[in-house]
Amino acid sequence: MTISRNYDAELQDTADHRYAYDFDFDVMHKYMVRAFQPLLRPGSMLELGSFKGAFTKRLLPLFDDISCVEASGEAIAEAKQALPARVTFHEGMFETIQLPRRYDNIVLTHVLEHLDDPVGVLTRIRQEWLTDTGRLFLVCPNANAPSRQIAVKMGLITHNAAITPAEAAHGHRITYSLDTLERDIRAAGMPIVHRSGIFFKALANFQWDRLMQTDIISDAYLDGCYMLGQHYPDLCSSIYFVCESGR
Repeated sequence: MTISRNYDAELQDTADHRYAYDFDFDVMHKYMVRAFQPLLRPGSMLELGSFKGAFTKRLLPLFDDISCVEASGEAIAEAKQALPARVTFHEGMFETIQLPRRYDNIVLTHVLEHLDDPVGVLTRIRQEWLTDTGRLFLVCPNANAPSRQIAVKMGLITHNAAITPAEAAHGHRITYSLDTLERDIRAAGMPIVHRSGIFFKALANFQWDRLMQTDIISDAYLDGCYMLGQHYPDLCSSIYFVCESGR
């Protein structure tokens, strides 16, 4: 049975949880691009789940040819106001949308955990949307991030991979760790060329947002957390894999 979903509603902030925090936009997006950049292919870029275009903006200096897929019409309307006309938008669900061509790079950042059929979508990416030499850059929040482990010890969540009511309201279906994300990638038949973590993180996003309004956190400290995350990927805010089509 297919459950109807309201993607516009899932993007709305709840009373105790924001859909996205300043930490996501100002810190995580910057370091995602930094992690991806040495592994990007020349050519085209497809962003799956572009939301309101904040991450798309960071791709503009890197690619002339950018396309975006987003299920929320409201998010696309806002993104079009913020981005240049050279960005192409496709509104629809990953499970059913038909795209006109293949792409050299595909990014899927903090989206897979929202999907009802993640393996099915990864299979479509491999079979239909990646060029023969293309790469998928896949990022998900990490169940084992220290901030989540601390929340378990505090009794705020029952286990590392728990889905809170606020996360469920935003459409989360799973909280991945390195092993479970790799499981789904391999189930979709995608070869993995790189795996790591992005940004060592012991504080919750709302705590980071408050700290970033002070002079306590410097750019050097943020860089240190990013570099430390490369040594301890399982203790990062997000985990990421770079995959290929295998054709």
